[in-house]
Amino acid sequence: MKLVDEFKAFIMRGNVVDMAVGVIIGGAFSKIVTSLVNDIFMPIIGMVLGNVDFTSLEIKLGEPVEGAEQAAIRYGMFIQEIVNFLIIAFCIFMVIKLINKAKKKKDEEPAPAPEPTKEEVLLTEIRDALNKMANK
Repeated sequence: MKLVDEFKAFIMRGNVVDMAVGVIIGGAFSKIVTSLVNDIFMPIIGMVLGNVDFTSLEIKLGEPVEGAEQAAIRYGMFIQEIVNFLIIAFCIFMVIKLINKAKKKKDEEPAPAPEPTKEEVLLTEIRDALNKMANK
């Protein structure tokens, strides 16, 4: 039973839960970026480059065999994945930059002055009493 309790404690730690949420959101975000690249950016880039369809860019290898797809290096798909990666990396960079900026502002806020200890209060009272006696 101890192993189960340790596992529960591990799972319920904030970092693990945050990481799980991040992975789920990242997966959904990746699909959005993939659609953005495949359905918006690459057609525009293809049109600018003379109506090139990047998904069909490939180098055929060897001779075609009946009943099987011919081997090919699909470099157009590779280019598309590079664009996907660059967009995702840029978005992550911007999110981290915003988080760091927010942390920096929080760190720059001055901490409230600590309350004086009992000894400091007593010493201050003694000092003030001595000053009063000296000024009389």
